Amino acid sequence: MAGGSRHAARQAAVQALYQWDLTEQDPDDIEAHFIQQHDLEGIDRAYFHTLVRDVPLYRQEIVANLQPCLDREFASVDPVERVILRIGAYELEYQHDIPTKVIINEAVELAKTFSAEYAYKFVNGVLDKLAERLRPRPEQSPSGLTTEALNEPGTALKD
Repeated sequence: MAGGSRHAARQAAVQALYQWDLTEQDPDDIEAHFIQQHDLEGIDRAYFHTLVRDVPLYRQEIVANLQPCLDREFASVDPVERVILRIGAYELEYQHDIPTKVIINEAVELAKTFSAEYAYKFVNGVLDKLAERLRPRPEQSPSGLTTEALNEPGTALKD
């Protein structure tokens, strides 16, 4: 990957966005300080920038999308888990080039790295629910063809 690792960019973004979540500092200031204080070699810096800029920018939409998937108020979720959920929700909504399974797996790995022991299960469950709402999978027929494919001319079921 010529631009660096997106996984590493997400890890760095969790740390920077955690600071933003707790302090409400300007994301540009946090990013500049983070870049000064950390070695970002091997990190997809453009993606790190995108996450640190866009997650706060779309915070209202992100929380509105997440809230129906939660069993409590978003504000009462652990701050680290809030950041991870925000990143995952942002990616599900706005990063259509990233497959759903990759987004959820990355969020689970971030939770295993930065959160409490079983927080990854909570993150996985919330993002699974959100993915069902934001990226519904096409219905599958018993033959394995999608309903969209069945409606295409010339598509026939085989016994």
